[in-house]
Amino acid sequence: MATLAQSVPESPRPWAWFGGFLKEELAPYPGRAGTVARMVIAATLVMIICMTFRIPYAFQGAVYALIISRENLRATLQSAGTMLLVTGISAAYILTSAGLVISVPELHFLWIIVSFLIAFYAISTITNYGAAVVFAFMIAIGIPLWDRHVSGETNVEDTLRVLLAASIGVVVTAAVELAFARLRPGDNVVLPIAERLAAVHSMLTCYIEGRHVDPATEDKITRLGMLGTSALRRVLRRSDYSPHYRSQMSGVVALVGSLMDIAATLTQLRFEPSGADQKQLRNLAATVAIIRTDLMNRRVPGSIQFNPNDEPPRGVPLLREMEKTVALIPQAFVGSRSIDEYLPASVDTPGSKLIFPDALTNPEHLRFALKGCLAASLCYIVYNSIAWPGISTAVTTCLLTGLSTIGASRQKQILRLTGAIVGGFLLGMGSQIFILSSLDSIAGFTVLFILVTALASWLMTSSPRLSYFGLQAALAFYLIHLQEFAMQTSLSVPRDRVVGILLGLFMMWLVFDRLWGAWGASAAVEMKRAFISDLRLLAQFAREPLSKELKVALERSYSLRETINANFDKVRSLADAVLFEFSSSRQLDLALRSRIRQWQPRLRTLFLTRIALLKYRFQLPGFELPEAVRVGQQEFDDHLAKTLDRMADRMDGKGSERKDDLKDAFERLEHTIRTCCSEGPQQLPAEELQTFLALSLSIENVTMSLVEEI
Repeated sequence: MATLAQSVPESPRPWAWFGGFLKEELAPYPGRAGTVARMVIAATLVMIICMTFRIPYAFQGAVYALIISRENLRATLQSAGTMLLVTGISAAYILTSAGLVISVPELHFLWIIVSFLIAFYAISTITNYGAAVVFAFMIAIGIPLWDRHVSGETNVEDTLRVLLAASIGVVVTAAVELAFARLRPGDNVVLPIAERLAAVHSMLTCYIEGRHVDPATEDKITRLGMLGTSALRRVLRRSDYSPHYRSQMSGVVALVGSLMDIAATLTQLRFEPSGADQKQLRNLAATVAIIRTDLMNRRVPGSIQFNPNDEPPRGVPLLREMEKTVALIPQAFVGSRSIDEYLPASVDTPGSKLIFPDALTNPEHLRFALKGCLAASLCYIVYNSIAWPGISTAVTTCLLTGLSTIGASRQKQILRLTGAIVGGFLLGMGSQIFILSSLDSIAGFTVLFILVTALASWLMTSSPRLSYFGLQAALAFYLIHLQEFAMQTSLSVPRDRVVGILLGLFMMWLVFDRLWGAWGASAAVEMKRAFISDLRLLAQFAREPLSKELKVALERSYSLRETINANFDKVRSLADAVLFEFSSSRQLDLALRSRIRQWQPRLRTLFLTRIALLKYRFQLPGFELPEAVRVGQQEFDDHLAKTLDRMADRMDGKGSERKDDLKDAFERLEHTIRTCCSEGPQQLPAEELQTFLALSLSIENVTMSLVEEI
């Protein structure tokens, strides 16, 4: 990504850059073909079943096959059961509530607005992505059905048909996932990380041997850097792994992503390593290999400390930065035991909840629900005001857009629009005119369907810079050809549905980017705001626990952890969006992006280390600190929170000249711990006190390094 950031503004041939961009995005990588195969098989089976048995609304099941939990193989059965349950609940909600208000226009309109609000709030707060997909789709399809001037019996029958199509999509997708899960064992988080570390090791080996990086290795590093780590973070968010493991691996993913960015930059430079440089390169390559081996064997990597007395590398730029990043990876595993092991039995962990812990405390959820509700309501008002029910796909588009992203950005606007045009006009209406007129069997349509789905699926498995294009293209094609159980012959129907898609995209852009919030603030501005928000949230987290009641303190801690993790992902996503902004401040924005991407892994390491220290702050059984140490930790944490707040103030233009005294607080804490260890046996063994001291030292080092740079 560093290569992309440097090359875009200087490229004399933008179309040549665009061709290279597409080449990188569409290049195969390990696991991509298998993922696409599963998506195509599931979607095709749904289409064949619905066409054979004359089941309408097949597009709903086909879209499920492309976007629900295909990455989470370990929880397929549980996820499928949950989605079936939510499908039934959604259908029951529509049938019961719509029947009560259908005869009163005012109440019916109010019911529609409330339903939109509930759907978007569920999208933002439900932890199970598949359940959110099901609920949103049922609302999007059910509302236009009950707006028709037909008998109540017809509305009930069509609602049940929607329920049937949705159930087919869930069951077929789950069955395909289970079948491939048996054929494709392995950890879907560790293996991609290991692949990236292997690419870095190959690059370092080339430098050690005194030669330039070979083209294959350079292409692989560039491609993996462009691909980013968004897919891995999405796997972790949707997985059923423990919260502690998710937090740890999120840190590893962020650090490895930063390492790939540095490696991608290094491959574009030409230099001659000295003898001392090659020694450091060999040490770094060996360390990377050890970390990769440990991860592959499910071992926690040991602590790494490069010799600080080594002379600075003279011939290899960025070598010191790579060493710092690699040394941080084992620190993501600080605290080998999770705090969850010490929770009272009455306290639920986030993994067992249907909604995020901060669902009722984070105002972003309500803000997103209100924005989405406004966009969908405007679509509803528009197509009813002009008596054009054929464009009711605008509502479906709003909800699907909400499922894919929280917070619009410029590149997603482009991808939405172009995807809808390609999928609706080029693939949808084009196939009607030139291909379907010559077909008279389901076999011919199946071939066309497989080709279109394979193309859309391959695009969807690209990085976030292109994947949304594939989703929009598939949605537009499916809405045209899978609404009924027969091939569409009238061009007015696809015209209406494409217009509806474009209306939905326009309303989402209008509400999210123009009429709300920062009035179209740039991604760079939003990235900076999100990073400052992370600093302030971490300051709050450092002060925890504020309540003396353990259950209240734990629930607040979990809520803060989820909010901070979501903010880390938001910063990374906005950093990707900065590459697609071409304002007069582009160079400054790219420089800011580069700095924030350097600071973010260290901030995440600080966050993870702080989580490991929580068991001492909560005084959980086996981790009760001596009174003097507990007071010292309280003082250290207070200074840490103040230091983080000052960093946020400085980034926000409110900097003060007040001295950061975190270092003095740590020295006092260290003196107290060493005094306790020398005075003899304590309630907490000396080894545990040393571990506690090492974790506190890590926090102090990372924080002070950030203070020096921010």
